[in-house]
Amino acid sequence: MSRKGCLRLATVVFVALWCVSLLPGVVLAQNPAAATSGVAATGKHNMTMDDFLRIKEIEDAQISPEGKWVAYRVGTNNLKDDKYQKRVWMVSTSGGDAIPLTRESESSSHPRWSPDGKYIAFLSAHEEGKSGEESKKQVWTLRREGGEAEQLTDTIQDVDDFAWSPSGDRLVLVLKDPAPEEIEAAKNKEKEKDNDAEQAKPKPRPWVIDRLFFKLDEIGYLDHRRKHLYVFTLADHKLTQITSGDYDDTEPAWSPDGRSIAFTSNRTEEPDRNFNADIWVARADNTDQGKSLVRVTTKPGTYESPAWSPDGKWIAFTSQVEPKLFWYATTHLSIASAMGGEEKVLTQKLDRNVTSPRFSPDGKWIYFIDTDDGTQNLLRIPTAGGETSQVIAERHMVNSFSILADGTLTAAISGVSQPAEIYLVAASRELRKLTATNDALLAQLRLPEVEYVRFKSKDGTTVAGYLYKPVDYKPGVRYPAILRLHGGPTLAYLEELIPDPQFLAANGYVVLAPNPRGSIGYGEDFCKAIFADWGNKDYQDDMAMVDYAIARGIADPDRLGVGGHSYGAMSTNFIIAQTNRFKAALSNAGEFLYITNWGADEYVREWEYELGLPWENRAQWEKLSTFNSATKIKTPTLITGGDIDWNVPIANSEQMYATLKRLGVPTMLIVYPGEYHDFVRPSFVADLRIRMLFWFNHYIKGEGPAAPPQKSSE
Repeated sequence: MSRKGCLRLATVVFVALWCVSLLPGVVLAQNPAAATSGVAATGKHNMTMDDFLRIKEIEDAQISPEGKWVAYRVGTNNLKDDKYQKRVWMVSTSGGDAIPLTRESESSSHPRWSPDGKYIAFLSAHEEGKSGEESKKQVWTLRREGGEAEQLTDTIQDVDDFAWSPSGDRLVLVLKDPAPEEIEAAKNKEKEKDNDAEQAKPKPRPWVIDRLFFKLDEIGYLDHRRKHLYVFTLADHKLTQITSGDYDDTEPAWSPDGRSIAFTSNRTEEPDRNFNADIWVARADNTDQGKSLVRVTTKPGTYESPAWSPDGKWIAFTSQVEPKLFWYATTHLSIASAMGGEEKVLTQKLDRNVTSPRFSPDGKWIYFIDTDDGTQNLLRIPTAGGETSQVIAERHMVNSFSILADGTLTAAISGVSQPAEIYLVAASRELRKLTATNDALLAQLRLPEVEYVRFKSKDGTTVAGYLYKPVDYKPGVRYPAILRLHGGPTLAYLEELIPDPQFLAANGYVVLAPNPRGSIGYGEDFCKAIFADWGNKDYQDDMAMVDYAIARGIADPDRLGVGGHSYGAMSTNFIIAQTNRFKAALSNAGEFLYITNWGADEYVREWEYELGLPWENRAQWEKLSTFNSATKIKTPTLITGGDIDWNVPIANSEQMYATLKRLGVPTMLIVYPGEYHDFVRPSFVADLRIRMLFWFNHYIKGEGPAAPPQKSSE
């Protein structure tokens, strides 16, 4: 159920041995000669598991104030430590090789230029303490000319976010109230300094819980420790708290004159019972910890991502004006006076989800990213309202951007066969690629042909999706096909290189990646069509893509598989309880018996908004729950999940496994220790995909065992 991915293999673990010793041609192909001939003919090879995990992810493009450099974040996999890590890089806008700014062994993110362009600040847990535990995430700075990074902040808790003031003399920090353990650890650290004594380990404490919204994946149990804003003065390292209360204050944005800070906060009477969020403004020199604030937005709804106009009179932000629909509602671009007042929705006619609003330096335009028809575009609209225009032509996915006074932009842009890279977008809208992070890898690979296709669903609704053909595709030949379903439910497959379909296509499968009703990018009516009605219209749309691929003579109707993660796993569960067309299924972190999730997952509010309270509307809960159709399931199903997933607790996977096992349906449960909803340990990311391929190959192609051989060391 998440609106919330993963990459690489540690060579020291057993799954790496599979890639070398068990899989002919290193592509999990059953015909080594075929795999080898593909390499001989083109000098390239199909994507292997090692390739899958070598793909690097680029985000957060930030151009320097004078326009000569772009800083950005690269996500990669540390093979030695079996960790996914982030690193800050920099590239010249004139071209040339990219330069790593932070160490490969450390995880760093959120690069931000100082207003004078002399420094780059970033977040990093830069060093390890004597106990071997990571230090707290702090703000570090680097001189652009080079040198060692210097730690700027030294708080006892993590710094969650920061922003430079316009004059560069201050930072605004987002800090969560420290836990008792953090306070105790800080005291012990001081004692260690004074007495050179061994640091005592903080004693565990019970969780004391009295909130309605009381747990969150990757965080754990929630108490009343909240995130607040602090102003940090660079000259004396003085830290001043400017907001307070039993609310979370996030997304700080400085006013152009440096006197005020806009931020996002749900300050309703009972914030745990709704999805409200408003834009507020606090004085940067506030001494009352935010008791005197200006409320910019006043209507119910979710208002986020504040951005100031250059003259400081206006604030742009995103808005969901249908709060009862929560994530099914379209996120619009709106604007209001910085002093508060009636907000104006600028993109009502657009009916597409908007993120990342930014004013042009002259204040005449607001730039933003929107999701539309399987793409993520960079658009702009006049500040006074009017028609939107696309800044970059053609189909692509923009995941971040920044803009200069002369209109020059930098953006991280990807395509279906190209992982994101950094591009320079001149005022003339000419696009120039600056980085080549994944080019050497891509030059070695034979990638599949990917089509963005449209087809009719059962009721006549037009639906779209991505169709991946096997790398060795020959017209007129029918191939085994995998229906790969996205999560969310309100996510979508977009114009980006997605490793899972690429990997399956490299191993001889047609991959069908539909954007059924519930997906974003096709308007609010399309998205909300599945509200409280999962497994109905979206099921019809998913099946329509299967029928479309069969009708085109591409997919073999007798060799079909289905699988997905999160809501994609829920969709998989719906499907195999309604049809026996599929020979194999993968359900990764899916839900099965919905009543089990009430109070056990992080969606206590979403369940009530969509299905009602379970003791008041139990029939609806039971109607949608796949558990009640379990006896109809005949499809061999591989069930997987993380043991500390609080988004979709592992109990769902355990119940589904126990049910299918008892019913005699071929099944297997794989539980990954220490993993949340989205896996990050490279060896587990690899293990899941390898098991998926063995399962599909066995039950769909009739090849090999259903699971990889167990190593003697396991």
